[in-house]
Amino acid sequence: MATKTTKTTKSTAFWIILLASAILEAVWATALGLSNGFTQLIPTLVFAAAASLSMLGLGIAVKRIPLGTAYAVWVGIGAALTVGWAMITGVEAASPLKLLFIAGIVGCAAGLKALPTGKPAPDSE
Repeated sequence: MATKTTKTTKSTAFWIILLASAILEAVWATALGLSNGFTQLIPTLVFAAAASLSMLGLGIAVKRIPLGTAYAVWVGIGAALTVGWAMITGVEAASPLKLLFIAGIVGCAAGLKALPTGKPAPDSE
């Protein structure tokens, strides 16, 4: 039987994979916008690679993180990063309210991570 520290370390690894997958979600969403309907080669290739890796990571993360929580965090962080990048690059206008709502999305995702899962995660990987 695994010790509590080992289980916590394993759980943290799955959260890191989920965070990396959310970052890749922002990458593929941005590349999708730049692909001009898949007519631009490089953004299309970036989209395909990032989307594949993002989905793979989400699939791995749900081995240890409940699906509803993992999906909400993945979408929330990915969306916040996507709109944040669009504002930084000038593609989308920034406003105090928009920043507040993005902070709310990130705060909600962090809150989901902080909550207990409600049932023990399976030991199998």
